[in-house]
Amino acid sequence: MTGTVFVGGNVFTGHGARSRPAAVAVRDGRVAALGGRDDAVAAAGAGARVVDLTGRLLLPGFIDAHVHPVYAGLDLMRCDLSESSTAPAYLAAIEAYARTHPDEEWITGGGWSMDAFPGGRPTRQLLDPIVPDRPVYLPNRDGHGVWVNGVALALAGIDRDTPDPVDGRIERDEHGEPTGMLHEGAATAVARLLPPVSDREADAALLAGQRYLLSMGVTAWQDAIVGSFHGVDNFGTYLRASASGGLTARVIGALWWDRERGLDQLPELLERRATAHKGRFTATSVKIMLDGVAENFTAAMTESYLDGHGHPTGNAGLSFVDPAALPEYVTRLDAEGFQVHFHALGDRAVREALDAVQAAREANGPGDRRHHLAHLQVVHPDDVPRFAALDAVANIQALWACHEPQMDELTIPFLGGRLAGWQYPFGDLYRAGSRLAAGSDWSVSSPNPLWAAHVAVNRTPPGEAAAEPFLPAQALDLATVLTAYTAGSAYVNHLDADRGTLEVGQRADLAVLDRDPFDHPAGEIERARVTDTYIGGELVYAAPS
Repeated sequence: MTGTVFVGGNVFTGHGARSRPAAVAVRDGRVAALGGRDDAVAAAGAGARVVDLTGRLLLPGFIDAHVHPVYAGLDLMRCDLSESSTAPAYLAAIEAYARTHPDEEWITGGGWSMDAFPGGRPTRQLLDPIVPDRPVYLPNRDGHGVWVNGVALALAGIDRDTPDPVDGRIERDEHGEPTGMLHEGAATAVARLLPPVSDREADAALLAGQRYLLSMGVTAWQDAIVGSFHGVDNFGTYLRASASGGLTARVIGALWWDRERGLDQLPELLERRATAHKGRFTATSVKIMLDGVAENFTAAMTESYLDGHGHPTGNAGLSFVDPAALPEYVTRLDAEGFQVHFHALGDRAVREALDAVQAAREANGPGDRRHHLAHLQVVHPDDVPRFAALDAVANIQALWACHEPQMDELTIPFLGGRLAGWQYPFGDLYRAGSRLAAGSDWSVSSPNPLWAAHVAVNRTPPGEAAAEPFLPAQALDLATVLTAYTAGSAYVNHLDADRGTLEVGQRADLAVLDRDPFDHPAGEIERARVTDTYIGGELVYAAPS
């Protein structure tokens, strides 16, 4: 393998300090030198390629600690609504897709935003005129709600007499009739009717998702749902990609915990982990979804949600897994060597997860499982110091921590002052000594780590420089958030022995930005773009010139 020397630019090492000028040598897939140009040229060996960064930034490849590339890839291949933002645009896209795909039995895809509809709840009456003859199943961008038409409701047998499941809600009109919006587990009745995704389609979706992530400088990730979900079982998808060599990135799979079952599923999880032990894919984590999302009032909170007039509703969200049983589940998983990856969005869910981690620590000793809590939209101040005390990693999705319509119209008014003020406390977690990892939750939101970094630093949305910062005391500095997205995510994925930092001996999984954002105002972080991505020193993505 021909060596490579990077010269003429700055380097961010992933150790929490800002960038600095340096030359980097890569040889045999690893970093061979970091420092002066002459030493780097010598270390790269005869005939090495010289890459002039011309002032650009070289940094470790980003590692996404919570992402869903197969499902995102399927969305890109189906009725993809992620590029639109208004109800008329969504309806036009759905109508056009249905017209140009007359042979598809179902219209699927998704990616619509709740804030495009009154109260965040679209209806079947909007869909029925444009797709009257086939079922429609369109998850929203966060995957916690599904928009369906009348045909889909009829096929699933959902009517005014259908009770809400314990882990979800059927949206109804004033007469009790289902409106076409299904929250959380209520979507399962329709999802189980979806045509199975073929291996060929799933494989293509993974490769499409991987191409997009590589274009964002992402060289490794943890897939936060590996198993059967929304009609797709992506476990085999990863095995095939790993065996064929199609999987370029390094992937950790978080095996899906079926919340309708208990420890009886443990043998299956152990078997899957044993099966996925070769190549670039391993399945050493278990994903437990503890609650829903705030916008549909299913995130588990310590206080009641408010109604539209600011009065308590008596609803404090849902605990999808019995909090009394959760400590036993986590303790057993920990004892079997599994890492647990929690979806914990509300402050009650965060507390339940930390209580379970504490139980596992007390029963099994400290270990090295690196359990992590993702999303962390609301964290009670009493629980902030517990992350460091329990060595539970805070897995942040920073892109959400800003004022935007979903936050301002569908979240803050229904949380009330205390809960709303405890949102996305990244600064408090960092100051309390918590380990931070970072992820995107794509296809819920963009997988662009630089947009996430922009929000983490500015607490304003990309493209809205004049926006009011959202809880600015919780902002992070640029070096800290980039470290979370590289070294922090490498740590949580047990990849830190040879990934996540740029230093001699580490694998040369690298990204090149078109500028050094440390040399520009914080409000311009979003403007940085990935120009090149390397895995093991080999160029796997180059931006169009």
